[in-house]
Amino acid sequence: MEPIFMFRKLTGGVAIAAVLLAAGVANAQDFTAQALSDGIRVISADEFQGRYPGTEGERMTLEWLQAQYEAMGLQPGALNGQWLQRVELKRYTPVAGATASWTGPDGAVHPLTVGTDITLRAVTNDGRASIRDAAVVFAGYGITAPERNWDDYGDLDVRGKVVVVIAGEPDGDLFNGEYATNYQSGAYKADEAFRRGAVGVITLLAQPASSPAWQGTVRASSRTRTLTPGAADLEFSGVVNHDTAHGWATAAGLSMDTLANTASGQFKAVELTGVKLSVDASETIDTLVTHNLLAKIEGSARPNETIIYSAHWDHVGGEAQHPGVEGDKIWNGAWDNASGTIGVLEMARQLSQAPRPQRTIVFAHMAAEEMGLLGAYAYAADPVYPLETTVADINIDMLPLSPSTRDIAIFGKGQNDLEDRLEALATPLGRYVSDDGMPEQGFYYRSDHFPFARAGVPALMPWHGWDWVEGGREVGEAAWRTKFAADYHKPSDEWSADLDFTSAVENLTLLYRLGLDLANGTDWPGWKPTSEFGQVRDRSAAARR
Repeated sequence: MEPIFMFRKLTGGVAIAAVLLAAGVANAQDFTAQALSDGIRVISADEFQGRYPGTEGERMTLEWLQAQYEAMGLQPGALNGQWLQRVELKRYTPVAGATASWTGPDGAVHPLTVGTDITLRAVTNDGRASIRDAAVVFAGYGITAPERNWDDYGDLDVRGKVVVVIAGEPDGDLFNGEYATNYQSGAYKADEAFRRGAVGVITLLAQPASSPAWQGTVRASSRTRTLTPGAADLEFSGVVNHDTAHGWATAAGLSMDTLANTASGQFKAVELTGVKLSVDASETIDTLVTHNLLAKIEGSARPNETIIYSAHWDHVGGEAQHPGVEGDKIWNGAWDNASGTIGVLEMARQLSQAPRPQRTIVFAHMAAEEMGLLGAYAYAADPVYPLETTVADINIDMLPLSPSTRDIAIFGKGQNDLEDRLEALATPLGRYVSDDGMPEQGFYYRSDHFPFARAGVPALMPWHGWDWVEGGREVGEAAWRTKFAADYHKPSDEWSADLDFTSAVENLTLLYRLGLDLANGTDWPGWKPTSEFGQVRDRSAAARR
């Protein structure tokens, strides 16, 4: 399908000159459409095989990036003077024969049929779970959000117990309205339960065993999955349907109505008195080794304080990862995310020519984003630079490919004051910061900035503006939606000489200013009062005093 607009060829000279002059840039910079195009063309070529982790495409990509940084004179940014940070990804496949049973107050044993009454996954690092007679707690949504005066757990001690939670989060403005918060995610619920000492988390799916939703859950539970580095080290996770949960509640002397007031903000966790759960499950484990690549400009005055520019280098591969595909057999990933990769590389090139900053600037090329942000999670779980003194992460995933825009869109508008600093730089240019316009996508939780945010580091993810200088929002939104539908995660996402990098160059110029201001500043960006990540950052406040 032909898009409704044509991307202009390597434009932007007059517009970019205006940006530089209006910004009053003290240090020369020269982002160019040509440099972006040339780099994207290299690493999205067929020879790079779709840049899938653990393949020859990975080796070629990282070797090429390293050579670029060496030519710039940058230092290796990983441990012990290395360019690469090793990332081991453990993939788990369930072993047939998992069992579960529960007892009620009368001591009678009730076997549970795995796949009918309950699903089970052994989520510990050893791939084994063996639980005997663990008490069961119902914790509502499983959310503790002090900034929203919300605490499902109350004073209940869940150490050594199994926590049952409802999926998602309450509707309404308290939880960001149409934009979801992190509290809705299963990973958050597992983290919170583990932090409180629970041995397992079970999600309640309020559907009968005969429902399509339950059958889909059962199918998903049998698939191989990759453990997120740094994930909560629970013994097991699982899902139960309405029928199983009803049996437990009845045995404990509770009606389902008693447990239904979970969205009021007044609910507190309750133990299912007398109900005990036993579980046995195991999984086979294999390991995929991949790598993050890190380069740095060491700070002159406060080198232990760090600003990170990040982008993922990987894409989804080719025929080996998509057997039986017809036609084009390589997902080149020019837009996603060769564009962001080269954006970070060119950012390094420009910053390397500025006076040495007072804080360290790191350029991080993350692995396995397409597999679930796994390279960034691995970094956050084992950071080269302490997260408590990491000033900010500026992540670039899919540079905008459009003419000039009035807006610079970001994921997670309203989360932290990096957006206010960006707005201050944009306003003199007649530009403004907007949200991503697609709340149903949950974009803030879907790229490599998020593992940093989840760990408390203020993180910014710029996106694609829709408010075109020529044509306005209606034309810009229609054009973007057409491009996204045509090429996102499709073999058609390839380099072309007609790609328009005007907006990309303008945005990179602003992100350069933002990063340089942070690198030469002494203050620390913070989370806004309604952000769910402020409480995480606060735990390390002493390190920034």
